[in-house]
Amino acid sequence: MHMSFDFLGYSMKQLPSNLNCGSVKFGAVRWRQAAEELCEAGGRFLTLWGADDRDRDGQFRIYAVFLLPEGRVIMLEHEMEGGTHPTYPSLADLFPTASRMERATYDLLGICSTATDKRSWLRHGGWPETAFPLRRNVEGRLHYPLVSEPYPFVQVEGDGVHEIAVGPVHAGIIEPGHFRFSVVGEKVLRLEERLGYTHKGIAKRFEGMLQEDAHRLAARVSGDSAVAFSWAYCAALEAITQTACTRRAVSLRGLALEHERIANHLGDLGALGNDAGFAFGLTQFSRLKEDLLRSNATVFGARYLLDYILPGGVATDLPGNAYKLLLAHYAELERAVADLRSIYDEHAGLQDRFREAGFLKQELAEKLGVSGLAGRASGISYDLRVDHPWPPYDKLDPKLVTQLSGDVAARVQVRFDEVVESLRLCRALLEDVSDGTFRVDIPAAEPERLGIGLIEGWRGPVMIALESGSEGGIRRCHAHDPSWQNWPALEYAILGNIVPDFPLINKSFNLSYSGQDG
Repeated sequence: MHMSFDFLGYSMKQLPSNLNCGSVKFGAVRWRQAAEELCEAGGRFLTLWGADDRDRDGQFRIYAVFLLPEGRVIMLEHEMEGGTHPTYPSLADLFPTASRMERATYDLLGICSTATDKRSWLRHGGWPETAFPLRRNVEGRLHYPLVSEPYPFVQVEGDGVHEIAVGPVHAGIIEPGHFRFSVVGEKVLRLEERLGYTHKGIAKRFEGMLQEDAHRLAARVSGDSAVAFSWAYCAALEAITQTACTRRAVSLRGLALEHERIANHLGDLGALGNDAGFAFGLTQFSRLKEDLLRSNATVFGARYLLDYILPGGVATDLPGNAYKLLLAHYAELERAVADLRSIYDEHAGLQDRFREAGFLKQELAEKLGVSGLAGRASGISYDLRVDHPWPPYDKLDPKLVTQLSGDVAARVQVRFDEVVESLRLCRALLEDVSDGTFRVDIPAAEPERLGIGLIEGWRGPVMIALESGSEGGIRRCHAHDPSWQNWPALEYAILGNIVPDFPLINKSFNLSYSGQDG
């Protein structure tokens, strides 16, 4: 279904982005009406954030970004007069995953939605209820004693029902997250998550950085998606400065992004085997991931590509032997993955654990706005590289990978299929690396320009909304990880399963904890 904002009676302001993007400013009633019309038109809710502009015009602002089926990105903006706690209409009844974003926005800015769920999402007693870190009158670190406070988890009552609390500190090396299970015996009746414990202060840190340096911070929003986040940041900056990268540069960026996808899928496939009691899978896939990371170090200059994507291009060119080395590595990796896939598919013990575990039906996944590999495993045919390709994907004809069963087995199969497709894309990108420079100079953006970068990371769409400040600085930068959409789906996928299957189901999604924090 195609939709234009002409019927709303407002002209659309073009917004710089790596995709076709525009913004519309509304009052409260029209903000809500526009969101309803976007929902009816099949728009995908991407993210929501707020801003304190009282130093500029006395207003608070709330923004929401949507992606329409035909590929147009729409940003809604609503202004609120500065006050103690200005209010805006909630979108959570239309787009359920907006709820946590609205709660987080209150914790950070003190602007309040009309939703009934007012529980703190990010604060955790780490700062007083009267302090809001992203307001303009807050400078530096908030030095407050941490005061533990109870969180009103939803209570489940009945004969034999009891609670199991897991986290936020875990036995392994994963980041903090709390999971509250309501169970009868070992069967899960309800799961409620509480996340956002790391309090990294990334949004505030962006405000003190130069535009030319902040790609490094963007890459560290969620380290396993470093290429996706740094590319999204650079895409936003390049859009508002009208900088065009060379074809060679975008091909190298695409190559790095596919390497990041492959590395994460290899690590997950090994971990999923291990969580199902098949340590051989962990050993073999860990070896393959290590080989890929060593190839990264040889051709990109680092095992993990935290600083490879730069404004205007990439940090280094490929060495002379990269073409031959990578093609040989891809062939070896493809053979090894095919062999391991046969072992996984034919291993009765693995399949018994994978099949029908963590089932997420397509209808529910669509309602929750699940994206990335988790969505594609539940039959959602959605991948920015395929549906709305940006360079270099506009010349590569990427293939969409989906499964229909929506269980752990489906999420495993999507990973296998995506590794194979990413290897094909990597070969095509090597062929597409044309002559030319790998980086161009990029000017500082004019103040008060807002741009959006949207990149399909290995988990799903990664977004950066960048507003330029004066003298090459940043006024604000909002980073969005697709885990915001996908964490609520895990609460549904575990229902009816037994508690010991939670690590396996959780790993089959493998969502970002740090991507929840701001």
